[in-house]
Amino acid sequence: MFFEYPRLLWLLAVPAALLALYVYRQIKGRDPHMRVSVSAPWLRRSGGLLQVLRHLPAILRTIALCMIVIAIARPRSSTEVEKVDSEGIDIVLAMDVSTSMLARDFNPDRISAAKDIAIEFISQRPSDRMGIVVFAGESYTQCPLTTDRATLINLMKEVQTDLIEDGTAIGNGLSTAVARMMDSDATSRVVILLTDGVNNSGEVAPETAAEIAKTYGVRVYTIGVGANGEAPYPVMTPWGVEVRNVPVNIDEDLLRNIAETTGGQYFRATDNTKLSEIYSQINKMEKVRTTIDSFPVYKELFGRYAIVALVCLLLELILRLFVRRLP
Repeated sequence: MFFEYPRLLWLLAVPAALLALYVYRQIKGRDPHMRVSVSAPWLRRSGGLLQVLRHLPAILRTIALCMIVIAIARPRSSTEVEKVDSEGIDIVLAMDVSTSMLARDFNPDRISAAKDIAIEFISQRPSDRMGIVVFAGESYTQCPLTTDRATLINLMKEVQTDLIEDGTAIGNGLSTAVARMMDSDATSRVVILLTDGVNNSGEVAPETAAEIAKTYGVRVYTIGVGANGEAPYPVMTPWGVEVRNVPVNIDEDLLRNIAETTGGQYFRATDNTKLSEIYSQINKMEKVRTTIDSFPVYKELFGRYAIVALVCLLLELILRLFVRRLP
């Protein structure tokens, strides 16, 4: 606690002087008196309640004056409050949903692992706007940029294969993701493009999409998913589904070129753990910019002293009105 006007506390000398004057008058006995032959009856009454109460108004008045002086000196308390302003990043997750994402070199398969780890990544970035683009033989926006984490996660859970024409249109997927950011005013715009194949369809060449991303200041992190060599893949046969090993073919040179063109980075994920580590690394690289402003918040305390003063004055008035023989 501190006082806004501490010099006014010198006024406490006034009630102190009045109290000293009252005590002086009591000691000097300036009150009316008379001579008596025997003082014993008077001494027996000296300890009565009224004898004590007669000094109470002066005490209450002194306390009230002290409280008034303290109140007008404006006592206050302050606490430091921090205001944190977060400057979020716009992030679009561009995910390959071609049928090759059903390969089981990830647990339980590539697309399920990619969705689960992406959901975890989404949950770790509450200050960012995020969106989802899926692509196979063509591309579409699964969820536009939003801060609604619940909706974003639910739409990510609904991502699956066989919703669009099969194929791997990396250029279309990247250009659609960049288009979602054209009107963005965020200081940092990022696309995380995940695929397990080679570009074999689509109207937009991946290199062209990368140049478009660079033009709009969009940084692209590319992730190639798939084990080294071969991966188990479910194949439909006349006798049901059989799991066969198929070659893993990822155009790493293309993905690396896209990342380098846009100022991003290329990663290779061979299992669930590695993919989770990649998202964690991107999470650390794309830090949210925060500014912290500290400022004091003041609380006025004069009210409590004013109330005490008022109560003391009211008690003094009641004692003078309803208790006899008080000065």
